[in-house]
Amino acid sequence: MVEAAATRINDCAIKLANVNGTGSASANSLLMQAIFRMGIPVSGKNLFPSNIQGLPTWYEIRVNAQGHTSRALDYDLMVAMNAQTYVADVREVRPGGYVMYDSSWPLDDELLRDDVTFLGVPLAALCTEHFRSPRERILMKNIAYAGAIVAALDVDVDLVEELLDQKYAGKERLRASNHLALHLGYDFARDHFDCPLPMRLERMDATTDKILVDGNTATALGCLYAGATVAAWYPITPATSVIDAFKRFCERYRRDPDTGKNNFVILQAEDELASIGMVIGASWNGARAFTSTAGPGISLMNELLGLAYYAEVPAVVVDVQRTGPSTGMPTRTQQADILECAYASHGDTKHILLFPSNPAECFEFAVRSFDLAERFQTPVIMLSDLDIGMNDWVVSRLAWDDSYRPDRGRVLGEAELREMGQFFRYSSEDENHVAARTLPGVDPRGAFFTRGSGHNALGQYTETPDEYQAVVDRLALKHAAAASYVPAPVFRRIEGGRVGIVSVGGCDLAVMEALERLKERGLECDYMRIRGFPFAPSVSEFLTGHEVCFVVEQNRDAQLRSLLILETGARGDRLRSVLAYGGFPLSAKTVVDDIVQQMEL
Repeated sequence: MVEAAATRINDCAIKLANVNGTGSASANSLLMQAIFRMGIPVSGKNLFPSNIQGLPTWYEIRVNAQGHTSRALDYDLMVAMNAQTYVADVREVRPGGYVMYDSSWPLDDELLRDDVTFLGVPLAALCTEHFRSPRERILMKNIAYAGAIVAALDVDVDLVEELLDQKYAGKERLRASNHLALHLGYDFARDHFDCPLPMRLERMDATTDKILVDGNTATALGCLYAGATVAAWYPITPATSVIDAFKRFCERYRRDPDTGKNNFVILQAEDELASIGMVIGASWNGARAFTSTAGPGISLMNELLGLAYYAEVPAVVVDVQRTGPSTGMPTRTQQADILECAYASHGDTKHILLFPSNPAECFEFAVRSFDLAERFQTPVIMLSDLDIGMNDWVVSRLAWDDSYRPDRGRVLGEAELREMGQFFRYSSEDENHVAARTLPGVDPRGAFFTRGSGHNALGQYTETPDEYQAVVDRLALKHAAAASYVPAPVFRRIEGGRVGIVSVGGCDLAVMEALERLKERGLECDYMRIRGFPFAPSVSEFLTGHEVCFVVEQNRDAQLRSLLILETGARGDRLRSVLAYGGFPLSAKTVVDDIVQQMEL
């Protein structure tokens, strides 16, 4: 017997279970956009397999008026469209929740739960009756279940119809089919269920200055705004759409309006090793160049990243992290490239890393990556992840300063070279231990020849220990100096806080929600989100200023914790790990449960 539930407004978690390749993405996106346009904080997580079609796929929608939109682990409404996963899907519904299913076929009695309400909608039967082709019936069944959800949750149906009109403008047959399917589900639910359900949506005004965007699109836009004109890449999930978006932007904004010629170059290389080589070559020639990849690509790029570090050539790498090792799970998220990127290549190397937590920071940090790469003449790696990169997020409108000018670093022009007696590539250094560079073709006085093997401060070949050490010591000092230029940590403090939480990247939403839940349990915590490496002095101060810090990250081996111990000298016994690495986005419940257990609350 299901007890009547109190009405909840703008606070629910929905999971849509389907089969990959059946066209459910359009229906799921329609719901997400409608809720966003109703002004309600919302998130959508696409949990999809790495094959083209046939395996289970899920889409999770979290609605929360307070803006807590990290992943939920139990659901108010399960839309069960995949018989393969019925058992697991029904199990995930919270007591008092609902299961919506296709009642064209009977549901196995073993699936029924006394504490859950089952809402049967004969989706297949309705679509068979109203649509002719088998493919259209499959596709329209998704829009029909979207219609039933619209009725059940009291989503603004006029707004949904408007979205369909916009999407299929000029395609009357498709527009009419989608409207029909929407109302098949909507009308059936209204006629047969007590709509809206006790969890319903009401218009808010929380998204007025927000946009709905994925991190890869925002990253590509940031690269465009930064002045990037060269991209070299090899296709890889989940980073491919960075280049796809960059290509679209360049075709619109980097094409000469008079001649129609492109002012950009996008090269698909034969592999990741070749792509980073192209980026380094283009950057050495003065272009702003980048590549996008994932963990397997970083592994292949290691040797040339070491070359760029040692030869002091700018390069920008966007790493959209996924689950490893090896091929791993290409469509699952993780943060397991932190150490690989920090020390990429053999020998003593350290790279500048940036850690965006959402698409807005992907846009901002993409621009800063190019400025840092050229100021410090070194590779910069921006570590996003699949959750940030491929899912739609609600973020503040992207802001841009029209007065921005790229920071090209110490680049000598013709006049400066004329005034110099003689140019040496790696001498003399400035206050950040950066030597001036030249660009090919500017002036013969700026020409130089050096090697990727041992060289001295003058750029000459050497195998003399003292000369070699002087160069690599300067590189270490240069890297340390970058701590004042990378994005500063974000802090949230309470007076007298003894316990701290540290996180990075896409963990932020879950941790922010976990802070409130922990407070309800009597544990108030300070919070530091790290946004760049090398670490600023404030990172060490936070770690030493707390009796214990919980380091929340999405990998097995506590890579952020290890990097903090290595680079700050923090005591390992004061840094405790909260780890989630199964491949799905982090939830606040995971963070809270782990900390509560370790603190024995």
